[in-house]
Amino acid sequence: MNTRRYTRPLGILVLSFLAVSCGEEAPPEVTVSALETVEPRPEIYADFTLTADLGHLSDEQRQMVALLIDAAQIMDDLFWRQSFGDDYEAWLDSIADVRTRRFAEMNYGPWDALDDDKPFMDGYGPKPLGAQFYPEDMSKEEFEAAYLPGKEGLYSFVRRDREGNLVLVPYHVEYEAELKAAATLLREAARLAESPDFANYLKLRAAALISDDFQLSDSYWMDVKDNQIDVVIGPIETYLDRLYGYRSAYEAYVLIKDLEWSDRLSRFAAFLPQLQDGLPVPEAYKQESPGTDADLNAYDVVYYAGRSNSGGKTIAINLPNDEQVQLEKGSRRLQLKNAMRAKYEKTLEPIADVLIDQAQREHITFDAFFSNTMFHEVAHGLGIKNTIDGSNTVQKAMLDLASSMEEGKADILGLYMITELHKAGELGDSDLRDFYVTFMAGIFRSIRFGAASAHGKANMVRFNFFLDEGAFVRDAETGRYSVEFEGMQGAIANLSRLLLTLQGDGDYEGAKELTETKGIITPQLQADLDRLTNASIPVDIVFQQGVDELGLE
Repeated sequence: MNTRRYTRPLGILVLSFLAVSCGEEAPPEVTVSALETVEPRPEIYADFTLTADLGHLSDEQRQMVALLIDAAQIMDDLFWRQSFGDDYEAWLDSIADVRTRRFAEMNYGPWDALDDDKPFMDGYGPKPLGAQFYPEDMSKEEFEAAYLPGKEGLYSFVRRDREGNLVLVPYHVEYEAELKAAATLLREAARLAESPDFANYLKLRAAALISDDFQLSDSYWMDVKDNQIDVVIGPIETYLDRLYGYRSAYEAYVLIKDLEWSDRLSRFAAFLPQLQDGLPVPEAYKQESPGTDADLNAYDVVYYAGRSNSGGKTIAINLPNDEQVQLEKGSRRLQLKNAMRAKYEKTLEPIADVLIDQAQREHITFDAFFSNTMFHEVAHGLGIKNTIDGSNTVQKAMLDLASSMEEGKADILGLYMITELHKAGELGDSDLRDFYVTFMAGIFRSIRFGAASAHGKANMVRFNFFLDEGAFVRDAETGRYSVEFEGMQGAIANLSRLLLTLQGDGDYEGAKELTETKGIITPQLQADLDRLTNASIPVDIVFQQGVDELGLE
């Protein structure tokens, strides 16, 4: 269970001056379910306690970690409200069954995030594609016809005014009191920071939370290098908005840098420009130059909140998302080593024991899993952020498919990077087969996240593509999979070319066709995934976390 230290002031209901109608909407129990209700299944998550060695931190730094956790818990509250509604605390208290309540807490609502967001409580229909970002009765046609300058923005809700017209309400207006409280905590943390640069970043991030202007703090964060403690906080990813993929959801990570592992990783980001030049696509699709000021570090994460804590857990971060900052400065790739180790031991190794050919089982290693994940994040910097005709950003051109297409690109280009760096002798005496076989096993792990996940869709596309290309082979007798090493590099090049071209062309229809034809779980694959369920192998992990677990109180 999360340790909740922040509590919203009783009676506070932040409404804009437009007196939007959704502020006190009835809870969703009144709707009639349009889907068959599935059973709650908290057992699919393996418990893991988030701890880290804080012995090298000063008393002031330890106090700062506690303050950052308090601020993260405010993000958790705001994500609940974006995902489910303002009344979530009373709703949770109304759930009598312990298992059901626990599963609701894991999913931030009554929808199973790892089973296509199907409802697991009676009386609930499908999860709204637009979550709480849009009015429940709004159609796509109404939204697209409405004159709302900035309606594709990351940091506003779409609401109705008293006359029923669509209006935009900025996050910092809707959540004014909560964001001011979070900003105050960040400023208090800044006074305790030993790194002057990190202190300045915290103050800039505090200002961003109460203005919804994040670009300056994103840019400054890229220059903060000497801090042992870090925090990612604010409305960041757009996965929750499955209607358009426009609006970002609140989340936070509190992090402790692993200095030894960071030193091992720091040199790889420098290879981005030459790897960009070598991409297997025409020049127009690699005309942008990735930033050269990117860095790559390893961390132990000590707190997840909001979007990052919902359903499947992130084990690596590639930020900032701002295209301009990425083009000017690149991005930071944060590898969450303790969470990664937990997923490897509790999910990937057991999956390999069931589904991977025994002759290739030795090629499943943690170092390969870590590297595949790391290069996935680095590969977000490859390709282009704007369509080749200059008419739009790739993200806006891909609409609701933007996240799955980007995750698919990073998956396959990460493997491309490993292949090229291994050829150049930059990965030491590692065995390339380790990366390929661990990559295949990792697909089974991610596919279990379901079709509602951007990562899950990307993995299903890639799995079926590789199977069709003969790079993966299933033995009908044993039901185990193996990698055809000679076919892998051709499949990597072909899928890289396809995804980069779709993004560069802004070809939404092509991306949709690929997702609909390849992004599916076939009956055979489902039967194999069922074998994992029958073997009681967890799908993911859930955290015991907070100041108590860290010994800060």
